[in-house]
Amino acid sequence: MTNRIALIRHGQTEWSRSGQHTSTTDIDLTDEGVHQAMTIPSLLWGVELSPVTVWSSPRLRAQRTATLAGLHIDEVVPDLAEWAYGDYEGITSKQIHQTNPGWSIFKHGAPGGESPEQVADRCDRVLARAKDKLVDGDVALFCHGHISRVLAMRWLGLPVQHGGLIQMNPAAVTVLGTYHDEPCLDHANIIPFRPPHVGS
Repeated sequence: MTNRIALIRHGQTEWSRSGQHTSTTDIDLTDEGVHQAMTIPSLLWGVELSPVTVWSSPRLRAQRTATLAGLHIDEVVPDLAEWAYGDYEGITSKQIHQTNPGWSIFKHGAPGGESPEQVADRCDRVLARAKDKLVDGDVALFCHGHISRVLAMRWLGLPVQHGGLIQMNPAAVTVLGTYHDEPCLDHANIIPFRPPHVGS
């Protein structure tokens, strides 16, 4: 099996739980987010991925997720920061749609923040560097929900506008691989199985 890239979203925060857009606001994980982060090693084991290169977003929530997953961060990469939401920082899509119906971060970007083209450029830079690291082994990128989706689209050669085609739950793993030497999504949005509730 050829070496692959794991996109790993940080564990749950108060704002990810409420659906508030979180980029520059540097908040920590909830207790649930801590638990989620600690399940990541089993997810990586399940997809037979062993990172030898680990990069993280500068945000606390991403770095703490990597640490709780038992992985040493080789480099903090500014380009892995979440999409800059500008005027939409801290508010939900439902609130945004009340004044801006039909808005999509992937199509329209954020006023006072980043455009889709700017985020695509960042993701292309990260992926170019990560591809070079694949000669040494698997790569893990600890980052965020929207930036992860753009990374996946750009790996496939698709425009940012298609970012809504995949989901990225807190602490989920998406694996970028190849099929017959062409880029593919090897796995998408993997989260731990929850045991059935006894007595329900």
